[in-house]
Amino acid sequence: MPIPPAYALVATDLDGTLLRGDDSVSARSRAALALARGAGARHLVVTGRPVPGVRGLLEGLGYEGLAVCGQGTQVYDAGARRTVRAVTLDREAADAALGKIEAQVGPVFAAVDQDGARGRTLAEPGYRMPHATLPAQRTRHRAELWAEPVIKVLIRHPELSDEALAAEARTVVGDLATVTHSGPDTVELQPYGVDKGAGIALAAEELGVDPRTAIAFGDMPNDLPMFRACGYGVAMGNAHPLLREAADEVTLSNEDDGIAVVLERLYG
Repeated sequence: MPIPPAYALVATDLDGTLLRGDDSVSARSRAALALARGAGARHLVVTGRPVPGVRGLLEGLGYEGLAVCGQGTQVYDAGARRTVRAVTLDREAADAALGKIEAQVGPVFAAVDQDGARGRTLAEPGYRMPHATLPAQRTRHRAELWAEPVIKVLIRHPELSDEALAAEARTVVGDLATVTHSGPDTVELQPYGVDKGAGIALAAEELGVDPRTAIAFGDMPNDLPMFRACGYGVAMGNAHPLLREAADEVTLSNEDDGIAVVLERLYG
């Protein structure tokens, strides 16, 4: 396999990619990112987490660049601590999409990520959050999910696998929403046409960089649009089979500094 050229933009997912299981970034990965920055490359965080769920984490990492958040619905400037761009999901369309999904597969449990830097995650009864570090406020009824503008809806089925739920949802929602499989126990609905690839395009425009000059790292199917938007895609060793198949390269897992292995080769 030929070694790719050094890229001007390093786009990294967080969960299962840059972050270890305890939400930390290893010293080796930090050093490798510093190596890339020293060579003139920029680091772009690209995550499914909404701004409120990632803001404190980025501050702890000392990250001051742009971050694509909420599956591409938000572009956040960590240094300035402000949201640069945001797209919301029409709440009537979201409710209609849930109705179509339930007509297809039976009852599902739902949660939402609200818009805004201080938006909350609301979860209806029965929905279990996939990450303990991303707490949710419980509601009594589904109707309460739509009290404020939202960027995405998270859904779970009591029996179907994530892959099966995502596939069934895509057959019925049409242009009401984009369906994304973003992690274990995580299927999401975003505004139609919005994904990580669209978010990278917006962030690259803000940075004045061609996204095709980016090397991207990811681990789940929601990273497929990011791979398509960037010049080179690297799947983690722990990545979902769909992403491994689509990747230009497969590196080691997030626990084994897979990102650092590639960056040291490119920029060392």
